[in-house]
Amino acid sequence: MFAIVESGGKQYKVSKGDIIEVDREGLETGETIKFDKVLLISDKKDTQIGKPFIENSIVEGKIKEHYRDKKISIIKFKRRKHYSRIAGHRQNMTRIEITKIG
Repeated sequence: MFAIVESGGKQYKVSKGDIIEVDREGLETGETIKFDKVLLISDKKDTQIGKPFIENSIVEGKIKEHYRDKKISIIKFKRRKHYSRIAGHRQNMTRIEITKIG
C-alpha cells in the first residue's frame, strides 16, 4: 500500500515504514505529524484518487530529526569589471518516518 501526500508544495510517494525528508516542520522530535492533504491511496485491490484531495484520509508520521541540508553556493560574476559575489544557503529539513496510512 502506498499514498501520495502533499507537504510544503511538494508531493511525496510514501509507504508504511518509509523515511522522507521534507522542509522544516514546526514540531519537536518524537511528535506525531498528520498529513491531511492526501492525493492518492493505492493498494493491490483498488486505487482512490482525490479531486484534489481524498476526504477523511490521513497519513501519519513520526518526526525523527531536524537537520540542515548541504550548502549550495550562489555566485554572481561580471567579467572585466572585477565584480564577484559569493553567497551560500542551507535549507532546514525534517526527517519523518511514516507510521500509518489510512
